[in-house]
Amino acid sequence: MSSLPFIGFLVVLVLFLLTRWINIMAEYERAVVFRLGRILDRPKGPGLVLILWPIDRMVKVSLRTVVLDVPSQDIITRDNVSVKVNAVVYFRVLEPTKAIVEVENFLFATSQLAQTTLRSILGQIDLDQLLSEREQLNDRLQTVIDQQTDPWGIKVSMVEVKHVDLPQEMQRAMAKQAEAEREKRAKVIHASGELQASEALAEAANTISANPVTLQLRYLQTLSDIATERNSTILFPLPLELFRAFAALKPPEE
Repeated sequence: MSSLPFIGFLVVLVLFLLTRWINIMAEYERAVVFRLGRILDRPKGPGLVLILWPIDRMVKVSLRTVVLDVPSQDIITRDNVSVKVNAVVYFRVLEPTKAIVEVENFLFATSQLAQTTLRSILGQIDLDQLLSEREQLNDRLQTVIDQQTDPWGIKVSMVEVKHVDLPQEMQRAMAKQAEAEREKRAKVIHASGELQASEALAEAANTISANPVTLQLRYLQTLSDIATERNSTILFPLPLELFRAFAALKPPEE
């Protein structure tokens, strides 16, 4: 009977060691194993992974794409406009060993690097570039951050600037600028229409002046259009060319 507690202790110890030795890695996970403080050749997984605890120590690393939200940053553009900009970074771990050994916390390090890079790059451009050249800025941010995280075994696949928060004064100024731009376009379009109309009228005048009868027919057509309005009185000017056309006709000889 005295051996029962000892056997129970052994059973509990074996079960405890088995839970520490036997590990299951998912398809998207890898295990970076340290043996007596030294790292093994390559990460283990997926599937069944045996760890000789306490000689070995295991660190799990996920290989899935991480969506990192960059907090809103206060940025002063090159033309001295204060804006708030936030972004999102998509990255994944390509080399788990580097992600664990080369940096203490790769998630925190990538977040801080994204924030500083966002402030640095967007502070070198004008507000108009920030609003109109969004794709080029995203590519530039992705390239810079990816180069900095490459020694950590991290691949930054995409960076997107989500929102640019402008001050109220700047929004009103931009609204006035857009309104002035629309008025300018309207005036240019109106002037262009007047020019085309004048050219058409000049061409029509040249055509009519070549044949006086054409002017007479035009006046008669105008009179016919006015008559359709059912007016009781119509004042219609008669041009002298009309009488000259009739005067040019010779009376028949008796």
